[in-house]
Amino acid sequence: MRRANPRLARNRTKPTLPMQTLELQEYETCEAPLSVEERDTLRTAVPSLTVEPAAGQEAVYRLTPGSTVGALELGDLAVSIRPKLEVSRVLFLASYATGAFRLQDEPYSFEDKQTLVEALVPALVAVARRAFGRGLLHGYQTEEEALHTVRGRIMVAEQVRRRFDIPLPVEVRYDDFTDDILPNRLVKAAASVLGAMHIEAADAREGLRWMDATLGNVSLLRFSPLDVPAVAFNRLNEHYREVVELSRLILRYRSIEMDRGGVRANGFLMDMNEVFQGFVTRALRESLGVTDRTLRSDTNLPGTLRLDKGRRVRLRPDLSWWDGSTCTFVGDAKYKRVQDEWVPNADLYQMLAYATALDLPGGLLAYAAGEEQPVVYEVRNADKRLEVAAVDLSGSIADIRASIDELAQSVRTLRDEARSLRDVA
Repeated sequence: MRRANPRLARNRTKPTLPMQTLELQEYETCEAPLSVEERDTLRTAVPSLTVEPAAGQEAVYRLTPGSTVGALELGDLAVSIRPKLEVSRVLFLASYATGAFRLQDEPYSFEDKQTLVEALVPALVAVARRAFGRGLLHGYQTEEEALHTVRGRIMVAEQVRRRFDIPLPVEVRYDDFTDDILPNRLVKAAASVLGAMHIEAADAREGLRWMDATLGNVSLLRFSPLDVPAVAFNRLNEHYREVVELSRLILRYRSIEMDRGGVRANGFLMDMNEVFQGFVTRALRESLGVTDRTLRSDTNLPGTLRLDKGRRVRLRPDLSWWDGSTCTFVGDAKYKRVQDEWVPNADLYQMLAYATALDLPGGLLAYAAGEEQPVVYEVRNADKRLEVAAVDLSGSIADIRASIDELAQSVRTLRDEARSLRDVA
């Protein structure tokens, strides 16, 4: 992370200047006029977006969003990519996937606004008001400064290196009891990210200004979306959990600011493939009562998995159950819709490769929506069974929990079968 402003710098909510708007829908094509700079910046900022020239029209393009949804601002052009699901449901899935709460809980009151950003602002302000109601959290922060009075410990080595034979100022290190600590810094950074976006609702803008004033003595830092630090919670700061976890979600999905061809871009973008995979992985762990050391994602495999004996082809399944060093289940989470028992051949081939390389009797493909009843493919001459199931994310939270529990039962059955076959062998 890097410091963006001096300690007492104030975050300013972006003024509501008139902007052109471009509204897109996930996986739906529309045509829109764009400058060359806007076209190129949009392509760079949203790689999953297909941009093609419209036939017979100059400076008009056919735009087809992929799995990336959210809001993006290119100069004076505000681009919104709406998900197929309700905005409130997408934010519920994403916040749950980050570990913010348990599936039976729903601490955030996400409203179904036009964009993800418009829905995030009131939710962040609401949990901030609850957290700050007991006063800002304080803690000890180690500071190193050159002072004219001794405070804490003198750093003798630094004093000699920087000011040999000069008595003042003195290089010291001390612990300061302050509100300028990581939890508050995360919240301020998240409010700054949202405040930099175009927000229509006046009460939402006012809420962000209130947060900025409340956190006036807190440093405004820039956190990399790939490395947002976690906070260790205890009885003293547990009341901050909701606002901190939502802030971490915002910082994680903040798109990288860029300036290309004179067009400045910034935004809040989510890859629904990543959101769905993260949601299914964490929900299955919760339902099965296991940790991330047992049911692993593709980012924390115990080693490098290979398809071939020459170890040239790498495998990275979304889900795998490990009993020690032995894999006893493999699965993939796909943000796709299956219908009429049609499953993409490539997905089946991939799962067959996983099951074969890991010496398992079969595997599980979990899709975001599709047929109510699971589908099973018995592979000829391979003695492998590929199961296909769907999680309907459009239902109630109770419906989603029930769907996850059914999926968890399929996982457990496949694992038990693999263990039984190995015991017999």
